Amino acid sequence: MLMATIQFIPGLDEEVIPDVRLTRSRDGSTGTATFRFANPKILDINTTKNGEITGMYLIDEEGELVTRDVSARFINGKPQAIEAVYVIKNPEDWDRFMRFMERYANNNNLTFTKAN
Repeated sequence: MLMATIQFIPGLDEEVIPDVRLTRSRDGSTGTATFRFANPKILDINTTKNGEITGMYLIDEEGELVTRDVSARFINGKPQAIEAVYVIKNPEDWDRFMRFMERYANNNNLTFTKAN
């Protein structure tokens, strides 16, 4: 069984676990997922020679979810973090995204905390 993983360069799993924040419209049909990676492996000088960041790929047994909305945060001229936003356009996308997150959470011993 394929493990749920996140990649920025196809074929290269990101090992740093992101902070993920979800927003959802009032009717529940659309939303966003913002991923923040602090000092991700992909920014390591030895990793960048494997290719360029072309997006964020959420990969599991059902396939792949992709966003191109990826940006780096710099401190003193050095990349420190990556932020990626995945836009959820309809209820089916929301369900699919949550299935990925459940698999990713299970693979990485994560828990979901609902904001107040």
